[in-house]
Amino acid sequence: MWRDGWFKVGAVGSALVCLACLTPVTTIALTAIGLAAWTGAIDIVAVPALVTFVLLAAYRALSARRRTPGGAPKRSGASMGE
Repeated sequence: MWRDGWFKVGAVGSALVCLACLTPVTTIALTAIGLAAWTGAIDIVAVPALVTFVLLAAYRALSARRRTPGGAPKRSGASMGE
């Protein structure tokens, strides 16, 4: 799981969409570039994106856990300094 690109996409995407939903950053950014009329439609895009990214991260985490014996993610010895 530590090298799984889709898990990273899900985790980073979830964090970014959560940041956009919970703070007025999106409203300020849209106003600054002249798209203030779009602020009413932020929830139409942000909430489904958040759900999608969270589900993607959860799916990849669970599938990585199922692939490894014992349920723990495998780590390579090279990254541990061995």
